[in-house]
Amino acid sequence: MSELINAELVDLDLSVESKEAAVRRLAERMVTTGRVTDLDGFLADVAAREAEMPTGLEGGIAVPHCRSAHVTVPTLAFGRSEQGIAFGAVDGPADLIFLIAAPTGADDAHLTILSSLARRLMDPDFTSALRAQASPAAACALIRGADSAPPDAAHETAASDSGPVPFRIVAVTSCPTGIAHTYMAAESLTKAAEAAGVELAVEAQGSAGFTPLDPAVIAAADGVVLAHDIEVRDRSRFFGKPTVDVGVKAAINRPAELIAEVRDRADRGEVTGHATAPPPTDSAGDHFGTRLRKWLMTGVSYMVPFVAAGGLLIALAFAIGGYQINKAPSVAQHFVWTETSSWAALLFQIGSAAFGFLIPVLAGYIAYGMVDRPGLVPGIVGGAIAVTINAGFLGGLVAGLLAGAVVMAVQLLRVPPVLRGIMPVVVIPLVSSLIVGFLVFVVVGKPIAAFQKAMTDWLSGLSGSNAIILGVLLGLMMCFDLGGPVNKVAYAFAVGGLASPTAGSLKVMAAVMAAGMVPPLGMALATTVRGALFTEAERDNGKAAWVLGASFISEGAIPFAAADPLRVIPSTMAGGALTGALSMAFGCTLRAPHGGIFVVPLIGQPLLYLVAVAAGTVLTTALVVLLKGGRAAATVREAASAPEDANAKAPMPA
Repeated sequence: MSELINAELVDLDLSVESKEAAVRRLAERMVTTGRVTDLDGFLADVAAREAEMPTGLEGGIAVPHCRSAHVTVPTLAFGRSEQGIAFGAVDGPADLIFLIAAPTGADDAHLTILSSLARRLMDPDFTSALRAQASPAAACALIRGADSAPPDAAHETAASDSGPVPFRIVAVTSCPTGIAHTYMAAESLTKAAEAAGVELAVEAQGSAGFTPLDPAVIAAADGVVLAHDIEVRDRSRFFGKPTVDVGVKAAINRPAELIAEVRDRADRGEVTGHATAPPPTDSAGDHFGTRLRKWLMTGVSYMVPFVAAGGLLIALAFAIGGYQINKAPSVAQHFVWTETSSWAALLFQIGSAAFGFLIPVLAGYIAYGMVDRPGLVPGIVGGAIAVTINAGFLGGLVAGLLAGAVVMAVQLLRVPPVLRGIMPVVVIPLVSSLIVGFLVFVVVGKPIAAFQKAMTDWLSGLSGSNAIILGVLLGLMMCFDLGGPVNKVAYAFAVGGLASPTAGSLKVMAAVMAAGMVPPLGMALATTVRGALFTEAERDNGKAAWVLGASFISEGAIPFAAADPLRVIPSTMAGGALTGALSMAFGCTLRAPHGGIFVVPLIGQPLLYLVAVAAGTVLTTALVVLLKGGRAAATVREAASAPEDANAKAPMPA
C-alpha cells in the first residue's frame, strides 16, 4: 500500500466541524501530492456518492469514497479528529476518516489492496493503534501494513474435526462501488460467525472481482445471508435455503442479529423458493406493485449509463458540428483528421451507437430483475425487436416484462433429467426468445408502436396550455421522491424521446432536467438565507446541495426531505412544477440527457431556461422558509406559555 498513501496524506489533527470540510481537507492533500487534478470536480463526485448512502460506520469510522475521472492513481488519505465529525453513523460522529479515491477504470490489484484495508477497519486492535499514533509517519506505516492480509473472496472459518457439525452459512456482500462496504460487511459477518460458533463462507462481490462460492459449500449450507445494495449475481444458486436478505450496512452494523435470524428461519423450516424451479429474485412477501417497481428500476438503472454516454456524446457532436451533423456520412468511409466536422460526426455516430442499446438494455435488465440471468437473452431480443418495429420506450418495457414472465413459465415446466443440464444454456434461451419475439412482432408490438407514434406526434405538436400542463406534471414527478421510482419514470420518459428527437421531446427533456435541479438548489438557498431554521448538519448539507443541484442530482435534497418530509417535499414539488411549466412555456429544448448547468450552451433559449430554474428555486426556498418558520413560531409560543402555567400553579415564596 506504499504507493497509495504516504505521510503527506495523513492529518492527525483534523480540526473541522463538518464532513464536507473534512473531505475537502483530505482532498487538498491529494491535490498537493498530484493524486487529484480537479479539487472541485472530485469533491462533487464524493458528494454524489455520499448522497446515495452515508459512509459513516459504527465504531467511530468513516470511509468516504468514490471513483472519479479527476483521480490520477488510487489514493488513500487518513484524518483523525479529536472532537469527531458526523458522517451519518447511528452511534455518533467518526474520529477516524479514510478518504478513498479510485480513478475511473482503476486496476483490480489496487482495488484489492483498498478492500484489504476495509477489512482491517473491523479489527478493534487496528483502530485502537491508529488512535494512539503520535506522528503521521507512524500512522502511515500502520496503514501500509493492511496489505499483509489481502481479502479472500470466500473466507471460511475452520470447523473442528471433532464434536457436532456447526451450523453452516454462506453469505454474499456487495455495495454500489464495491470498494469499502462490500469487504467491511464480509469481515463483520466473519467475526460474528466466529463468536457464535458458526461456520461461514463469504463471497464479497467487489469491484476487484470475486471468486464464486464453491457449489459444494452452497449445497452443504444450512442458511444464506445476502447483504447487498445492488443485485446479487447468480442469485438462483441459493434458492431452496433459509435466507436473510438485507442491505450491506446491516451486515456491518448488526451481523450477530443476521446470523441469529437465519438460524431461526432454518429452525422454522423457512426456505426461499425451491431448487428445481427458482422463483423471481424479489421477496415473496412483496406486493405485486412493489415487485413491479423493483423490476422496472433494475432496467432503468442499467440503462442510465448508456443514456449518459450516448446522450452527452451526441450533445457534444451538435455543439461542435451543428444539428446537421446527423446527416454526415459514416466515418468508417470518410474521416479527415484535420476537419472539425469529421470529429463531430465521429462523436455523433458513437453516441448514436450507444443510444441504440437503450431499449434492448432496458428490456433485458427488466427481465433480469425478474428471473436473473435466464431473462437477459429474451429480454434483449424483445427490446431489439421493439426498436425494429418503432415501438420505442414503451415497447421495451413491455418486452422486458413479457420476457421475465415467459422465463418464469418455462422454469416451472417439469423436464426429464437428461435435459436439465442444457435448460439454462439452450432450452430456456431458445424457447423464451421464440415466444417473446412472436409476441412483440405479431401481437403487442404494432398496437404499442401506434400508441408510441401518436404520443410522439402529440409531443411534437405541443403548444400553449397543453405544454404547460405537461411541464407541471413532469415537474411534480421529478420532485416527488427525489431520485426514486416516480422521478425515474419521468426521467426515463424524457430520455426515451431523445432516441427519436422531435421538437416536443426536446422540450420534455429540458423541462425534466430543469425541474430535477430545483430541490437541492432550493434547499441550498434556504439554508443560506435562513440558516437558523436548520440544524448544523443540514446547513452543511446545504453547501453540498449547491453543487449537486447544479449538476442535476436531485438526491442532494434527500437529507432535508428525510428530516422534514411534510414541509420539504410539498415545497420542492411546487418549485419543480413552476420550473417545468416555465421551461415548456418558454420553449426551451435540450438534446443532452444530463449535465445541469454544465450543458447550458447546448440548451435552446438558455437564458429563459436559467430563469425557469431560478424561479422554481426561489419558490421552493420561500415555501420551506414559510413552513419551517411557522413551525418555529408555534414552538416559541408553546415554550413561552409553559412558564406562565407553571408559575400560576406554584406556591408564592415566603
